[in-house]
Amino acid sequence: MATQPHLLVDDGDLTDIALIPGDPGRVDRIADHCDESETIAQNREYKVVNATYEGRELTICSTGIGCPSAAIAIEELANVGVETFIRVGTTGALQSGIEIGDMIVATGAAKNEGTSKRYEAAEYPAVPDYDVLSALADAAEANDEDVHVGPIASDDAYYAETDAAVDDWEAAGMLAVEMEAAAVFSLTRRKGLRAGAICTVDGNLVEGTQKGTATEDDELPEKAKNNVGRAIDLSLEAATHL
Repeated sequence: MATQPHLLVDDGDLTDIALIPGDPGRVDRIADHCDESETIAQNREYKVVNATYEGRELTICSTGIGCPSAAIAIEELANVGVETFIRVGTTGALQSGIEIGDMIVATGAAKNEGTSKRYEAAEYPAVPDYDVLSALADAAEANDEDVHVGPIASDDAYYAETDAAVDDWEAAGMLAVEMEAAAVFSLTRRKGLRAGAICTVDGNLVEGTQKGTATEDDELPEKAKNNVGRAIDLSLEAATHL
């Protein structure tokens, strides 16, 4: 098989499970939680690292922002043998009382984006694999971590989210909105692969709090920065059971 054109990896380079943050910088942060790591490739928004955590070999690969770039990552990772995916991201809350820094494990993602609709009808559900979802929830329980478990929305247009859209998501019971999960869940389901997602809240749209700018260290308040680390630990713990 030819080298994948965006990730620049070949068959046999990676492991069977991948943690997939959006931010390339978070690849290094996840790697820092592991026992050992090695950079395999880096190109555009994609940084690929192999690591070992408590004896479990795993891959860490950034997906960039949004469903189109996430879909490229899923396609190319699947091409070289990755079978299980855990999104480790950030998200904006859509319910009052969900605080900045809280963690959310997604039970499904509304397809308010265009990428998954190029693969299938909007009526088909974008849902995580049950085993991955359960492993994330079980890891939280085992570590006495509180997480919100429920549906989220995936949206393409970060700067075009209207008050009406936020109100509608809130009324529908969506816990949060982010930009990648719908494509990740849809593509892995279609391919017979597994995926799940755990995201840390970096703002609350219904309460009018938004994340800041620049790097993760600058943009997130202390609780959120700490809980990004906790979400990483939970995703790594889940990986050891998958």
